[in-house]
Amino acid sequence: MAGEVRERMIAGAMALLARRGLSGASFSDVLSATGAPRGSLYHHFPNGKRELVAAAVERAGLVLAEALAPVAGAPAEAIVERFLAIWRTVLTRSECEAGCAVMAVAAAPESAEMLAQAAGVFRAWSGQLTDLLGRGGMPGGEASGFAVMMIASVEGAVALSRAERSLEPFEAVARQLIRQACLMMPKDSAD
Repeated sequence: MAGEVRERMIAGAMALLARRGLSGASFSDVLSATGAPRGSLYHHFPNGKRELVAAAVERAGLVLAEALAPVAGAPAEAIVERFLAIWRTVLTRSECEAGCAVMAVAAAPESAEMLAQAAGVFRAWSGQLTDLLGRGGMPGGEASGFAVMMIASVEGAVALSRAERSLEPFEAVARQLIRQACLMMPKDSAD
């Protein structure tokens, strides 16, 4: 039961970060969103909001990593499409109101530790994508740069789609990423 409350609070903080940013993920906001008892805050997060945010950022990182795992061994284009599908789902389910909890922390960190943790999650995503793309046939030297470009492009596309309350910016970036991934593949892999 106690672990369930903690998990609910982490999920609630992650959702609030994605929708409202760091300033909209206070303890009061998390309690209101999750229905967790007030006494559970410092029981589960004795070091305060930073500890809760750290847990939410870590969880956000793991959620994306787990969502990418099923495409291990797939062609690079399928990996790009899966990455795009994950973020398209975030946007469509939230009606373009939610984004990335990790980016929310990176955009307005309250401490150097928060920024470092967000950077660590982005590096982990980049590493995972580099590995997946490489195994999917993209040349190794290209896979690393393309992984970083994918993350940066999609994060920007999500921000634009949220601002415009439209999937159009996201879909424009998605088409370009898929096109670029196809162009980067060795000619013999397309046969």
